[in-house]
Amino acid sequence: MTDPDHPPHLPQPVPGGGKVVLVTGPSGAGRSTAVRALEDLGYEAIDNLPLSLLPHLIQGPALTRPLALGIDTRNRDFGVDALIEAIDRLSARADIALQVLYLDCPEDELVRRYSETRRRHPMAPHDSPLLGIQRERELLVPIRSRADILIDTGGLTIHDLRAEVERWFAPRDGQLLGITLQSFSYKRGLPRGLDMVFDCRFLRNPHWDPALRGQDGRDAAVVAHIVADPLFEGFFARLAGMTRFLLPAFKAEGKSHLSIGFGCTGGQHRSVAVTEHLAKSLADAGWAVSKRHRELERKAGGGLAETAKGRDG
Repeated sequence: MTDPDHPPHLPQPVPGGGKVVLVTGPSGAGRSTAVRALEDLGYEAIDNLPLSLLPHLIQGPALTRPLALGIDTRNRDFGVDALIEAIDRLSARADIALQVLYLDCPEDELVRRYSETRRRHPMAPHDSPLLGIQRERELLVPIRSRADILIDTGGLTIHDLRAEVERWFAPRDGQLLGITLQSFSYKRGLPRGLDMVFDCRFLRNPHWDPALRGQDGRDAAVVAHIVADPLFEGFFARLAGMTRFLLPAFKAEGKSHLSIGFGCTGGQHRSVAVTEHLAKSLADAGWAVSKRHRELERKAGGGLAETAKGRDG
């Protein structure tokens, strides 16, 4: 029987009424496009939801479909602390599977988008869009660090972004497994919500080479230094093989998201390089992979976060 509210030419509702996706990110990065893409996948979608209404929405009638909520800094009651509190509150509920989807975009790309549309930035209505973009990106640093899935929309068309959202959230063989790989510094503790953790501190440390100290694990010279370690090839072959072996099992078990962490002393070199290597390997194999580098994000946040000191591995 055809559901009159969902004609055959539209996606039918997907199962999982307890699933909630919070979609946020800087203005102009594609939040509304992502919310509409989720709606087309069968999610009940609400964009620009005031945070004060979130508790009433969740405490209302039981969710019969997954819920996608767009959170915008332009809302009058938006606050970073309030949003983090909401994320913590929803994460603690056993009846809700929460994911935070963060749409990011390089600064120069956001400036170009605002220039093309001639829009004023909500955080700098009487100044240049660049000033508003910088203010908003700085404001959102703590939210970005809490994201489960991070999509960089720089260089993506609307169609590209919709395809990326579908890659993460569309049911595939009954279940899509999304993977987040994250580098971190042991000095700052383990990130929240990791399913597996690997210690990379046994690898050769570029920090002790003055020419490499100021670079990070995405730099070709740093990567070459780490890969030249006699232990690297065997370690990475076993790591990639084990991960590829386990992912289908996690998917078959019904797991929708897997988070793997790689730590080193300062979270700048070795853990970053290993994260990048594994992300490419899994993406090439067809898995949906999101990568993030916690300590590099802290540095990018400027004065909002202290940079790691000492042995910077």
